[in-house]
Amino acid sequence: MPTLSLNVPNFGNLLAADDFGHLLKVCRAADTAGVDRLILTDHVVMGPDTSAYSWGAFPTDPDAPWLEPMTVLALVAGQTERIRLGTGIVIAALRGGAVLAKTAATLDLLSGGRVDLGVGTGWQAKEYEAVGLDFAKRGPLLDDTLAVCRALWEGAPAAVARPGITFDDAHCSPRPAAGRRIPIWVSGTLSKAVVRRLTTWGDGWIPIMGATDDDLGAGIERLRDAFADAGRDPAELQVRGRLTVERTGSGAVDLPATVANAAAQARLGVTDVSVALQALDADPDAATALLPELVAAFRAEFS
Repeated sequence: MPTLSLNVPNFGNLLAADDFGHLLKVCRAADTAGVDRLILTDHVVMGPDTSAYSWGAFPTDPDAPWLEPMTVLALVAGQTERIRLGTGIVIAALRGGAVLAKTAATLDLLSGGRVDLGVGTGWQAKEYEAVGLDFAKRGPLLDDTLAVCRALWEGAPAAVARPGITFDDAHCSPRPAAGRRIPIWVSGTLSKAVVRRLTTWGDGWIPIMGATDDDLGAGIERLRDAFADAGRDPAELQVRGRLTVERTGSGAVDLPATVANAAAQARLGVTDVSVALQALDADPDAATALLPELVAAFRAEFS
């Protein structure tokens, strides 16, 4: 049975009341309702030009608040019990491998192993400029970051020898407990670089927004083959789909039709479907109130 994830906006003004206390209320309600995973997104800085964002109108103006997702998830971890804590995505290279490894491992420890680290390169050159990195090298920079994370998580002393970064005899604790692996979800279209990145360091694939069921099916087949070629079990591949919210003639959410979309994607090999809070209802309180019914319908679809 696939898992159900909820994208909660950690940006803009929708949940910003009481210094984003409203966001924490939504996260607690999702945990209580039985949602499997929370997903927060990332921007470190914003430039005035968002034209490189190719998925429609960018959701905020450049100076709107955008909370750092790992920090928020640390707070959410202390206010929830069972829900997984995901990023979709963090722009990993902006943090550097050692800092990200320390941050994610700390959050994983404090949350009892609930972290799912979704990573990507981002689309905005200004963010790389602000931390002194070359946007044109964002792919290799992400590779270096993930190589460092895995090395530091897997044992001590750790060593990495890559064109972009070399060190040895490094200790970084905490590390994930023995037998526990922090899942890395890699985003992007399946270029050769993304496939290699995923099979080398990753566990799950986050397709780009707008991916069709045909895109998902072809991508899953390709990644399963790539996992097998890399000596990994194709059955362990995780894939995130999107829950399309269907509506009745009156405008209410049509729960049976909505979860049927998830079933169609599951047949392709999707292991997780995500839905944005705002897609359920423009009123966040109304959307939150719908979560128990959505979870019940989702479970019934796959029972």
